[in-house]
Amino acid sequence: MDNISNAILAISLIIIMFGMGLALQLKDFIRIFNKPKAILIGLSCQLLILPIIGFILIRFFTLSPEIAIGVIIISACPGGPTSNLITHLANGDTALSVSLTAISSLITLVSIPFIINLGLQEVLGEGTTIQLNIAQTILQVFIIVILPVGLGMLLKYKKSNFALRMEKPVKKASGIFFVVVLIAILIKERSLLIRHIQEAGLVTLTLNIITMSIGYFLGNIFNLPLKQRISVAIEGGIQNGTLGISIATILLHNTAYAISPAIYGTLMFFTAGIFIYWSNKQIEKQLV
Repeated sequence: MDNISNAILAISLIIIMFGMGLALQLKDFIRIFNKPKAILIGLSCQLLILPIIGFILIRFFTLSPEIAIGVIIISACPGGPTSNLITHLANGDTALSVSLTAISSLITLVSIPFIINLGLQEVLGEGTTIQLNIAQTILQVFIIVILPVGLGMLLKYKKSNFALRMEKPVKKASGIFFVVVLIAILIKERSLLIRHIQEAGLVTLTLNIITMSIGYFLGNIFNLPLKQRISVAIEGGIQNGTLGISIATILLHNTAYAISPAIYGTLMFFTAGIFIYWSNKQIEKQLV
């Protein structure tokens, strides 16, 4: 996406993160860190299992070097604010999702260059040195995620009745935003999808479905509550396509490497929509 599209997306996410904060309290985060099992499982899915699955898939599928490297790039980029939005719509544990985004964003400053370098060696037999802008990454996470969520929580603490009234309208607005983003991406990336969906579509869709499934079932195996299983599944399977495209084009100077992240970033909205519908049904069953 171009700079204007990115700016609109960032502003929209800031507003939605503020709305999420209206439904959160400090005790939600304290609960998670007092019982860190869900955090550890989520980080394992994002930082270990996801890249491993990516490397397995580029060996299993017959791919051009550019598409294969793109798969490794997206495997190295855990979910950003979009995964928080999807978790919110799926009735998952939003505090867990926000916590995972904040922690993984810091860890990936080291892990992303390491994983992508391994991928370049695996596919091309050569490595390179890439560095992420530490200050920019931390500032982005703070402005788009932590600050608006914190302001929403502060408003909930100060004006609890108002926050309660705003929860449902904000959630509906988030759902509308989700649909609008999907339509906008389809319109903007339609030519890319038509040209490359055959080669990159199946492998990126497989990566998305496998990692989401592993996240959910690991949560099940370790007896996490349903809402936390939902969050871990989304954080494990919804990756930051925008970051992947930026790494390919800006740091690696190869737009062909951006094909897989771009197609992944489109297809994940379809699987996320299905998962949102399914998870809400599971929550409803639990409440009956």
